[in-house]
Amino acid sequence: MTAKLIHGYEVVIGFETHAQLATQSKIFSRAPTAFGAEPNTQACAVDMALPGTLPVMNKKAVECAIKLGLALGSHIAPRSIFARKNYFYPDLPKGYQISQFEIPVVQGGEVSFFLGEEKKTVRLERAHLEEDAGKSLHEDFIGQSGIDLNRAGTPLLEIVTQPDMRSSEEAVAYARELHKVVTWIGICDGNMQEGSFRCDANVSVRKPGGPLGTRREIKNLNSFKNMQQAIDYEIRWQIEEIEDGRTIQQATVLFNPDTGETRAMRTKEDAADYRYFPDPDLPPLVVAQSWVEEVRAGMPELPRQRAARFVADYGLPEYDATTLTQSQDMASYFEAAAQACGQAKLASNWIMGEISRRLNTEEIGIADAKVGSAQLALMIARIADGTISNNAARQVFEVLWSGEADDVDAIIEAKGLKQMNDSGALEAIIDEVIAANPGNVEQYRAGKDKAFNALVGQVMKASKGKANPGQVNELLKSKLA
Repeated sequence: MTAKLIHGYEVVIGFETHAQLATQSKIFSRAPTAFGAEPNTQACAVDMALPGTLPVMNKKAVECAIKLGLALGSHIAPRSIFARKNYFYPDLPKGYQISQFEIPVVQGGEVSFFLGEEKKTVRLERAHLEEDAGKSLHEDFIGQSGIDLNRAGTPLLEIVTQPDMRSSEEAVAYARELHKVVTWIGICDGNMQEGSFRCDANVSVRKPGGPLGTRREIKNLNSFKNMQQAIDYEIRWQIEEIEDGRTIQQATVLFNPDTGETRAMRTKEDAADYRYFPDPDLPPLVVAQSWVEEVRAGMPELPRQRAARFVADYGLPEYDATTLTQSQDMASYFEAAAQACGQAKLASNWIMGEISRRLNTEEIGIADAKVGSAQLALMIARIADGTISNNAARQVFEVLWSGEADDVDAIIEAKGLKQMNDSGALEAIIDEVIAANPGNVEQYRAGKDKAFNALVGQVMKASKGKANPGQVNELLKSKLA
């Protein structure tokens, strides 16, 4: 599909995402990684590279990298190298960061997702293990800054894409999908506010068919909303700069959510500026194929695998199946409801429609949904067997969600929502409607379908909405034939 152009420019976006790995200790030491501790209470001598200390690799962090590689169809390098990335910053106690450069542990792979109903795929370049830095704390009211080294040495997996995205919407959809994957397989808690899942967007613009433009990197985007706003602003800014005859300079920029603008923080470094060289204190990381297979055997059913099974087992469209596998909880909720009611597509429609709308409005997850999968399944079963209409089901759902009552059948009885399925009683109503509306009858017989709909409406009105619409249509057509 042709990329969308903005004022005649094509947007090019690549992502670097830092996923904090779900380990109890740091990547090269036994110091804890718990969030929210008092400043500088979780940094040990190894994290600060004090004389005489040596880093020791955290096996659990490597296992997390293997899991991601397996989940995204990547190559797991049997041998990878750790390097020192040299730069000076106050919150980097060593004066260098231990990372991977030339040979990362995870190579290639891809992330597929839907943008609307169009399937997109973003290629991955690599995912490499590294340690986090500390954090600078600025106390503006006293004019001082401090350094908290609790995060120093926290294990990260940096996931780098090819520049495959062409809009902010596509970039956000990619980030959401990656967030789903890392939380699904349990390697990251995905908490963006706490910094567990941080995204950097490399944004550039170019004329269609031209060489890649100069990119600017938007750092530490900590919400999907900020992500889209920051990228959109950066796109507009770069286009305006070029149109005004100015040149884009490679830079690292920050997004200010209060102003909705990006601003340059520093000139962007190239790899040569970091003077990478192999870390002499760490031997090559060797990952045996037997270990990879052991990890593979313990992997959960992946989102794409579960979606494919939903298509095969339940006959769902691929779009429905992908949407329902946004989280383990949602997938399990759907499957429980579908199995209980035997109406998979109806269950999908309700979950993707009314239930998702309520969850978004109340900003809760499906694990906290106020209508359980068993309740939804019973309500759908009552629609399928003709006990209630779709309109009546919405009334039942409202009562269930509000917590006024929790028994589907009792709600149906109490509110008198049962459909009229007695053909004799329906025929009597239909006869009365036909007799009272000769004009509509004549128009229908003359080939005007709208007249038939009007007659159906009159029958539904006369039955106070309790007539089974399917049965009404069948009996009415029979009598008007």
